[in-house]
Amino acid sequence: MELYEGRPEDETGRLPREIRTYDFLDGLGIPFYRTDHEPANNMAACNEIDAVLGVTMCKNLFLCNRQKTAFYLLLMPGDKKFKTKELSAQIGSARLSFADPEDMLKYLDIEPGAVSIMGLMNDREHAVKLLIDEDVLRGTYLGCHPCVCTSSLKMKTADVIEKFLPATGHDYQTVKLVGED
Repeated sequence: MELYEGRPEDETGRLPREIRTYDFLDGLGIPFYRTDHEPANNMAACNEIDAVLGVTMCKNLFLCNRQKTAFYLLLMPGDKKFKTKELSAQIGSARLSFADPEDMLKYLDIEPGAVSIMGLMNDREHAVKLLIDEDVLRGTYLGCHPCVCTSSLKMKTADVIEKFLPATGHDYQTVKLVGED
């Protein structure tokens, strides 16, 4: 794996959703670093990607309530454990679970394994509420996928919060997750 600055020079074979991500970031003037890789199916592969980028990738979880009337994208540090009870209490929503792949595709134009804050650029109806753990917001950089699981990006957290989110029309709620019972 190598670290590259910006989008790929040759976009042959890349999915349109990935190219749209680069177009969106370039249009906002958000610089980023990128590495290409095989889908990460275990922690060793994730750690290798983190090492190349020099940042810990965020854990991105696409959640919904039992009735499927509320959808949430949760960004949290990759090394924290997720406890639904802990999050449910903070956002006032009982019975959170992982949303179906069909909903992920419908709202974020993302498939399992590639969930990312970048998918919010595809949520033009603002159906998904963004939740960000306070520890992610403290980091100088944020690591995420460009809507595909075969590349990973590193960009300034401030650029994501101050430029990317306003351009998508999304706001966020800060949550504090400790990952303990």
